[in-house]
Amino acid sequence: MTRYDSSDLRRAAAAGLQAPSMYNSQPWAFRLRDGAIEVLADPGRQLTVADSGGWAMRLALGAATFNARLALAWAGTPADVRLLPDSTEPDLIARLTPAPHRAPTYPERDLHAAIERRYSNRQPFWPDPVPADVRVRMIEAARVEGAWLDLLVGMTALTGFSEIAHSADRVLRRDNRYQSELITWTDTGSESEGIPELAAATVAEAHDLIPQRNFGGRRRAPGRDYEPEPLVGILGTAGDRKLDQLMAGQALQHVLLTATDAGLASSLISQPIEVPTARDQLRRSLGRPGFPQIAFRVGFGQPGHPSPRRGVADVLVR
Repeated sequence: MTRYDSSDLRRAAAAGLQAPSMYNSQPWAFRLRDGAIEVLADPGRQLTVADSGGWAMRLALGAATFNARLALAWAGTPADVRLLPDSTEPDLIARLTPAPHRAPTYPERDLHAAIERRYSNRQPFWPDPVPADVRVRMIEAARVEGAWLDLLVGMTALTGFSEIAHSADRVLRRDNRYQSELITWTDTGSESEGIPELAAATVAEAHDLIPQRNFGGRRRAPGRDYEPEPLVGILGTAGDRKLDQLMAGQALQHVLLTATDAGLASSLISQPIEVPTARDQLRRSLGRPGFPQIAFRVGFGQPGHPSPRRGVADVLVR
């Protein structure tokens, strides 16, 4: 195969737009050019306050690129991927060119099937532990994408992370511009973007171990607390360039789909990354070189509520 066509483009875009993004802002577009599929940033969807530097947008675009790769491999038309292929076109994030035909591997089939089942579940998870073999698979999924994943084990590590996360959350809650922007993406009634109330967590309480964003006003039932000892993962990269953040996005999606395939739910925890001092505290607490790019919680739980997505036609450009 020497060229992709419009059907390949639609297949890649349909998978790509299922990737996670901050506030479900979906900052991506896809196009076909010279027989290659390209993933583009949509600057109009970059969050002005929460993501002024573009870090969260690049994570989302990396995740969308991984989904597109997976969809093409599933169809037997795998891609060679080049990130940031043209320095003169900064919004061009990735170019996917056809690789030789081959049948998809079993892991590719399983991960592809998990794309539509992966969404942020902000409800409490059950106390059942995540099996050791699944933890190993998640760590390996990050490694093959050029990233690292630390899973926090024990209350000492969790308590330290909790303090950093709550400190960052308090900083963001005191920022009126930040909170105003968050509100514009919350329960908007849109069928294509933003966070609907059903997909939000219940209102946070002071004793919660992990802070939750105020995406809705639902109160939890009396006596219902969030899990007392969740499994928290910190995903990071050796560097902190734009390229590293795109790699982190691909690694994040590989990890989340691996968890989804194992029957787990997950949700992202970005506050400790958004506040520079908290991020530096988190980096030092891990005791390893590199830069944390995102945190998440993972576990077994009740089915959640997916957030809406735009249609394929809405993300295709000429």
